[in-house]
Amino acid sequence: MQWNIDAAHSAIEFGVKHLGISTTKGRFQAFQGSVRTAPDGALRALEVAIDAASINTNVPDRDAHLKSADFFDVQQYPEITYRSTAVTPNPDGTYRIEGDLTMRGVTRPVSFTAEVEQPVTDPWGNRRIAGRATGKLNRKEWGLTWNQLLETGGLVVGEEVRFNLDIEVVAEAAAAEAASAEAAAA
Repeated sequence: MQWNIDAAHSAIEFGVKHLGISTTKGRFQAFQGSVRTAPDGALRALEVAIDAASINTNVPDRDAHLKSADFFDVQQYPEITYRSTAVTPNPDGTYRIEGDLTMRGVTRPVSFTAEVEQPVTDPWGNRRIAGRATGKLNRKEWGLTWNQLLETGGLVVGEEVRFNLDIEVVAEAAAAEAASAEAAAA
């Protein structure tokens, strides 16, 4: 079954250490993607495309710097993508998702664990599922290497990026109709 991300009810957020003492947080505001599930509802695949220029840390000057060639270089690399390569159910009901993250023209593997809610039907008859995941990556592996040293030897911007995904998906119309017909026949 095919499900499309409902961006209005989803979030892709991140946090990076600043000066080694606090965490600066941000989010991408424009993204789209899809999830595939088996007939029994088990998660099978995930694809996401993020508009890199939609980065928002609530500080316009910082956002402009993040969009520059020092970081995401959104003029040359306008999109960040993630495509799962394997989805494995865990005994605790969560899923281990392995896949390829492409950022700044570099593709590298990224894995994370996701918990997925049971499907529900919204008041308009649409089938929906939500899931949450957290993970981390080293930004330098994708060429996001800009930094400055502090007098104490630390870095202005941490290398480790922690990310949080809160994704809600809605079944495609044809899939939702088939699921409703299947439920009615049962």
